[in-house]
Amino acid sequence: MYDKTLTLARLDAAQARIEALGRNAANHEFSANLQEGMAIASDILQALLASEGKESDPDADLLALWKTLVKGQPHWNTIRDNCRELVYYQNCLAMDRVDALPPQPQKMLLHTLRHLYLYARSHAEQSQEETS
Repeated sequence: MYDKTLTLARLDAAQARIEALGRNAANHEFSANLQEGMAIASDILQALLASEGKESDPDADLLALWKTLVKGQPHWNTIRDNCRELVYYQNCLAMDRVDALPPQPQKMLLHTLRHLYLYARSHAEQSQEETS
């Protein structure tokens, strides 16, 4: 059963983490901030999957979570590029290609996470709450 209140609470907790990341971004290396950002994005997708009653592996990577989410729900293609952008940043760091990151990667990370949150939150707000 879909619990709209629980979904919104989970998304708002993720948003609080995004804002905390933004306040503390200058105090940490980008790799640490990206790791936290990936965890936040994963939590957002996990909340959306739970709200749609879809099973997921808690250890799945971001794109695997997105693929599970989008099956049968093409409107989730809207956040595909946000997920891909985060994975791109991760790959840049893994391949020691910091030069391939955008000019202000900390800001772009926050913008991407905020977009992901805002789309998920607006979708959750507009969804119908089921009753048992």
